[in-house]
Amino acid sequence: MYEATKRRHVSDQVAAVFPEEVTNQLFDVINLMNKSKQLVTAPVAFAFSDDHTDNELYAMLIQGNLAPAQEFPLTYEGDKDFLGHGYILIAKDNPKAIYIDFSKANDLSEL
Repeated sequence: MYEATKRRHVSDQVAAVFPEEVTNQLFDVINLMNKSKQLVTAPVAFAFSDDHTDNELYAMLIQGNLAPAQEFPLTYEGDKDFLGHGYILIAKDNPKAIYIDFSKANDLSEL
């Protein structure tokens, strides 16, 4: 599950909203948690806090009710307009790639 050797893919819609620097760090979090055997299910979800500093923002990895949600910081100094919309991203573990897309729970009418 979530092997580091799999390709990383971000949907075009997510890539249009979230900076690559942020999505790359999400893949890094998945890799780190997989190595430490903290991932117990697939897919996993990412939710973002509206709070941030000039060089840091905060996200939470959610594994449904199988494990406690884990909050973590992401280093990012760029524009943070993608925060404050309540976006939830889903990381799917496909056979050949780890794929990040918007959750169906999102209201994407603004995009």
